Amino acid sequence: MAMNREIHAIGLDVGTSKVRCVVGEPSDNGKMNIVGIGEADSRGLRRGIVTGAEAVSEAIKRAVGEAERVSGLDIQSAVVNLSGEHFRGENKNGVVAVAGAGREISEEDVERAIESASAMQLPSGWEIINRLPQEFIIDGQDGITEPVGMSGARLESLVHIVIGPSAGRQNLQKAVRRAGLEVERMMLEPLAAAEGTLTDDDKEYGCALVNIGAEITSLMIFGRGAVQHTAVFPFGGMHFTKDIAVGLRVSIQEANKIKHHYGCVGSFMMDDNEKQEMIEIMPVGRSETRGLSKEILCDIMQPRAIELLQHIAQEAAGTHAQISSGVILTGGGSMAKGMVEIAEQVFDAPTRLGYLEPAYFGGLAEQVQSPEWAVACGLALSSMRTQVREWNMGGKSHSRKVAEWFENFRDKFR
Repeated sequence: MAMNREIHAIGLDVGTSKVRCVVGEPSDNGKMNIVGIGEADSRGLRRGIVTGAEAVSEAIKRAVGEAERVSGLDIQSAVVNLSGEHFRGENKNGVVAVAGAGREISEEDVERAIESASAMQLPSGWEIINRLPQEFIIDGQDGITEPVGMSGARLESLVHIVIGPSAGRQNLQKAVRRAGLEVERMMLEPLAAAEGTLTDDDKEYGCALVNIGAEITSLMIFGRGAVQHTAVFPFGGMHFTKDIAVGLRVSIQEANKIKHHYGCVGSFMMDDNEKQEMIEIMPVGRSETRGLSKEILCDIMQPRAIELLQHIAQEAAGTHAQISSGVILTGGGSMAKGMVEIAEQVFDAPTRLGYLEPAYFGGLAEQVQSPEWAVACGLALSSMRTQVREWNMGGKSHSRKVAEWFENFRDKFR
């Protein structure tokens, strides 16, 4: 199959604490074989927004360089995550009269119906990031997902529209370009995490995906196969680190180490022996270490975990969404011991960590089988699926080729 050699899918997750790069290629069974991975400490971002372009592109270069060495490929473009605390989602609807002969609904009618739903006043400097169709209604019949080719006089679209400030996207794009890469497209962070970890059933029966990053947590609720709600919160794993630093009088670096090695947010996860186990810590400005029981660390982290998860659960409850498939936690901030158990109590719904869906991934998947890689792997998978779709449609459409040629042409003369 010649396609495999043509298609390489690269996901680049530029996060506040880490930059992660995943390289995949199609395998015969519709899976994506992961053939390269790279990660680097991230600098130059605050809450998902670029504050130091030079530092960000250096971190991107390091992560991509490592993925290139592992895969033996030369990486030229990537699908990149889009994040920031100001994104918000709104559900809109639009109605159009079906134009075609014989009242048969065409691609154009669907396009117009989605356009009609997207007509909205945007705050200055904001743009529509995504239009995610939920369902269509034809002459009052609802729940239709594939309207093209059906008959009717009146086509209504229900669309979930995500809006956000354009500057964040533009600056991230510049930082990626500065690292010598083209941006194939940008994809909302929670959407990418969902792509790699959720099954079609999860999306159909309803679930809440919670991606807990370093400084930003995003919530995306799925139901009836589509996105029903999006919200972003300005907190994440970094809050635990700061609490530990203040509570134990240690440096941020030391607090981070303690969190990663011993972090626990549920005292109920430990028996009495483990509670009394000692951790060596090095207080700021001291030369000797002191001991600290695991129980005390848990006492610092647990209230914060409950507080953060309650915020998110309140938002989810306000949507009255059915989440029969429960809550899926992704991102580095989801990994502290006891997080799943606490979320289960707070959301009052079955909860699991978002591991890569085995049906979607092969190759080196074992090495990234962790919720902190969900976004990067989802970005790569999304890239592969798009490329395979275009391939099956006989390469790119003619107009698309012309448009791309023209873009390249313009670039040369900038």
